[in-house]
Amino acid sequence: MAFNFNERLDNADGTLIVDALNLAFRWKHQGRTDFREDYAATVASLANSYNCARVIITADWGSSSYRKEILPDYKQNRKDKYAEQTEEEKQAFIDFFDEYEATLEILSERYPVLRFQGVEADDIAAHLVKRKNQYAFQNIWLISSDRDWDLLIQQNVSRFSYVTRKEITIDNWNEHYNVAPEEYISFKCLTGDKGDNVPGIAGIGPKRAEQLIKEYGDAMTIYDNVPLDGKYKYIQELNENAETLLTNYELMDLITYCEDAIGVDNLSEIEEKLK
Repeated sequence: MAFNFNERLDNADGTLIVDALNLAFRWKHQGRTDFREDYAATVASLANSYNCARVIITADWGSSSYRKEILPDYKQNRKDKYAEQTEEEKQAFIDFFDEYEATLEILSERYPVLRFQGVEADDIAAHLVKRKNQYAFQNIWLISSDRDWDLLIQQNVSRFSYVTRKEITIDNWNEHYNVAPEEYISFKCLTGDKGDNVPGIAGIGPKRAEQLIKEYGDAMTIYDNVPLDGKYKYIQELNENAETLLTNYELMDLITYCEDAIGVDNLSEIEEKLK
């Protein structure tokens, strides 16, 4: 599939921020190892669709060193799953990542690719959103199927998922969640994140998390009110493990802790690349 890096959009005021590895898995799930040109064409098409004159590629480079210090087992489940794969499955991953690296090389010819050892794309994207006025970003479109990126949604910052084919914006937020955007981090602190091996409070799923937030407020307010009254097992678990809420804030509150996770030297490099 042909793509044109030099095509520019008249009067475009948007910025497209791509979760690079996340998008690449679109082709991994199809068993593809020849997707570099299709990937580049998809990025160009998305930029056109969302009226984005600027495209920024954010890429993971290993697990977050910042989070591993807080929670040594962070994402350990993924390594365990890989270790259990057959040699054929492992080779398929190697082939996929070889193509992914080639794709990043092609993209770097046209777009800034932000990637740093021990830093995750989530934190780089969070920094770009946090400092959007500094970088003169007006309308931002996040391209990721990772719901963690919904922590970044605010006015003029939206997400498109290639998996669900849905757009999540500040205006349609209530169609996707039963908590307010500012309460979403509290929801995640209570429930944890199985995909990243981040434990929540035992017995607290989405419904109970929503109920606790409605009754007490955000997770910090819940923490301040511990011990909570109640004989239910999940309340007892919360009372006994309230420190988990504080740990999970540090692990998952992207906007607050993204720059700690990126590091001073890498932040300087981002600013230099985006001049």
